[in-house]
Amino acid sequence: MKTKLLAVMATLGMVASASAVKINNNLSINGFIDASYSNTDRGAAVDTSDLDIDEVELNFLVNAGNVSGELHIDSGETAAGADLDIEQVHFTYGFDNGVSVQVGQFGYQGGLEREDPAGLYTFSRAYTNQLGVNLDQYNLGDVDNNLVEGLRVSYQSGDFTIALGLHNEALDRADESTGIEDDLDYELGVTYSGVDNLVLYAGIFSERTDDGAGAAADIDTYTINAAYTMDKLLIAGEYINRETDGADDNSAYSILADYDVNDKLGFAVRYSEYEVSATNEFDKITFAPNYAITESLGAIIEFSSTEQSGAVSSEIDSMAIELTYTF
Repeated sequence: MKTKLLAVMATLGMVASASAVKINNNLSINGFIDASYSNTDRGAAVDTSDLDIDEVELNFLVNAGNVSGELHIDSGETAAGADLDIEQVHFTYGFDNGVSVQVGQFGYQGGLEREDPAGLYTFSRAYTNQLGVNLDQYNLGDVDNNLVEGLRVSYQSGDFTIALGLHNEALDRADESTGIEDDLDYELGVTYSGVDNLVLYAGIFSERTDDGAGAAADIDTYTINAAYTMDKLLIAGEYINRETDGADDNSAYSILADYDVNDKLGFAVRYSEYEVSATNEFDKITFAPNYAITESLGAIIEFSSTEQSGAVSSEIDSMAIELTYTF
């Protein structure tokens, strides 16, 4: 079973990776293989079933003095088939006064649900559209779809960590292909861990976009999340709000509870509500029992129901069985 608060703190960058195979004093390797079967019922629409190797990842972790680095090689299914890519690559220099500087390609700071299946309590993510596709603007921790390149400066003192990032927009490859240049985006986040078993995060991510025709839009995404553990129970939640050029846009929130019956069996329940437009809203409820087959192999059985309301109404029911092997 996942160690609750440790897993949350690791995803927020507050502790090192919980497990890795040590190669030598400077190099360690970890990773995972994730596979699943899923079935989705969209009512009048055609049902779909999939049996996939969803993602394979190999991570190289290096450490030499005050410098640490990570290289994440990732393979997953895309519209064109299997794809092998560098998911993340970055290095960090840590000063003795609590300041660290990170340079490279990495994900957002914000987002309660983080980048990898091995760090999630459910198979699906909290926010999806009527086709079951992830909504990147709300699934902030999904590094596969919210990837940035740039610089991040962090300062840790006592129970507080403050981090400021300057970087290119998320997945800037489309703009690079058209030759369009955007201004640098920035991200500011604050983490507090001064209360036992509680981690709080608040941040803003600001995008400066230009469509190449003289029009520009500044999109600010505000997020706050918290995770609290009580013995075998984890309770976590987040709220996200997006503003375009200073005007209120759409918002989302989710609440998650995960309870460990014993060292092997646990149950997760999640509820989320989110807006795609002023006339297109969703709410989603997820039940996900999880079982540790071995220390390295875990299984999740998920049942989710999503209701769409507004100009169009529909109901989507899905189930999935996921196996994740970590090393």
